Amino acid sequence: MKDPRDIIIAPIVSEKSYAAAQNKQYSFFIDFRVDKGEIKKAIEKIFNVKVLSVNTINVKSKPKRIGKSSGRNSKRKKAIVTLSKKDKIDFFESTV
Repeated sequence: MKDPRDIIIAPIVSEKSYAAAQNKQYSFFIDFRVDKGEIKKAIEKIFNVKVLSVNTINVKSKPKRIGKSSGRNSKRKKAIVTLSKKDKIDFFESTV
């Protein structure tokens, strides 16, 4: 298994993710080469919580343009992690 901190890239900070945090669902950008089992182990190891389920979303790259030059932004993968009722991740709870 990879290092858990290499799997989880960043938390997703938005109004929608904070609303989902009330239902014990937390969102993260993750490495797009990992599967749900590795995501579950990484979250449990980093935050010391019990993960009930993991849902993943592949986000396609979009065309971007700055002046004359055009290109694409990079593809990403999101993970929505549902925790047990007694667990919480302090990063999301402290800013809600």
